[in-house]
Amino acid sequence: MSEKKKDWFENETFWAQYSPVLFDAQRWAEAPTVAEGVLRIIGASQESGRERSSPAILDAGCGPGRIAVELAARGARVTGVDLIRPFLNAALESAQDEGVTLDLEQADLRTFSRPGAFDAAVSLYTSFGYCDTIEEDLQILKNIAASLKGSGWFILEMTGREIAVRDFTEGEWFERGGFTVLTEFSVVGAWEGLRSRWMLIDENGRKIDHVFVQRLYSAVELKRLMLASGFSSVEIYGDFDFSPYNEKARTMVLVARK
Repeated sequence: MSEKKKDWFENETFWAQYSPVLFDAQRWAEAPTVAEGVLRIIGASQESGRERSSPAILDAGCGPGRIAVELAARGARVTGVDLIRPFLNAALESAQDEGVTLDLEQADLRTFSRPGAFDAAVSLYTSFGYCDTIEEDLQILKNIAASLKGSGWFILEMTGREIAVRDFTEGEWFERGGFTVLTEFSVVGAWEGLRSRWMLIDENGRKIDHVFVQRLYSAVELKRLMLASGFSSVEIYGDFDFSPYNEKARTMVLVARK
């Protein structure tokens, strides 16, 4: 029997090559604000003057631990799940540097589930929508719902179709992470997805080239998918500050309750 073909996001070489660009200094700098926003949403922030609780949080697709470490530093008990072992190693190193503890597991979110284990779960920085089928996306959402305690929270942040349409450009170039980055974008189907080509050129002129497709969901489509996966309610915002998801939205943030 032949082995199942790996999806592009299972390729550790890709993440090693592109990590300096995807997780640059700006992305790390915004992590404390995002972490505070998550805790505020689930009612575990100290901003209200109450003593901060210690919620058990699943970071679904934790990457190098950018948000997981910040949540743990604020008292959360964080489990980070990711397919990519080098990311988990980086998350562990960051946690050790910050003097916090993370529970890290290498697993596929299409199969990972810990029934009733978490008070909240997060999927941030457009870590969702890369599977080949909507059914696989739905299975991820079902697994996350099953992993939450009753009335648990799920916060999903990603680029919605509305924002992709509003901000669409055919390409651009910029300097980031020690590379010159050239990008090309094209629409898949009737705005069902966005095909992205990222070309990295280092200081010696060496080139890295990769193409991938992200499925685009409108806010309403994704809300319906989340309700179908076992959540009882879903609210939609344009940022972590509860601002509306309208023409001025910075991103798409869906806040669901089990």
